Amino acid sequence: MRKNIIIMGLLFMALKGFAQADSTTFKGHLYNNEYEVYIDMNFYKNDILVPHQEIFGKIAGFFGDIHDGRKWLFTSAKIVNKRNAQIEIINDYGSEDLEATLTCNPDGTYTLTQEKGSTIKIARNRKWIKMPKTLVFKKTR
Repeated sequence: MRKNIIIMGLLFMALKGFAQADSTTFKGHLYNNEYEVYIDMNFYKNDILVPHQEIFGKIAGFFGDIHDGRKWLFTSAKIVNKRNAQIEIINDYGSEDLEATLTCNPDGTYTLTQEKGSTIKIARNRKWIKMPKTLVFKKTR
């Protein structure tokens, strides 16, 4: 009897190892209505091409503004757990960089929190606007 329990336990642990990992939480398009900014990302395959800036090659994702062509590139994205990812971000000129956390909230929204380094800025009406340290996004696709 004890032998059967041990075999069942080992079989269960082996099957658990073959379970599929979630591959959609940190993949897709996120949008913030207030600032009209977005994130395109795929932290699983790192296969995002920045439109009109393909010279950077395939990356984990980027932060963009619908009114401006400049982007903030995700040079490194590490999924910490089911709900959090650590991101290293650099502007498309390479002059500013920062570290941030992207969190998937229980209500389906995402929170980008800028932690160390520069502040993300966007251009509006010929002026630079600093983004708040915390931005909330909704997943659109």
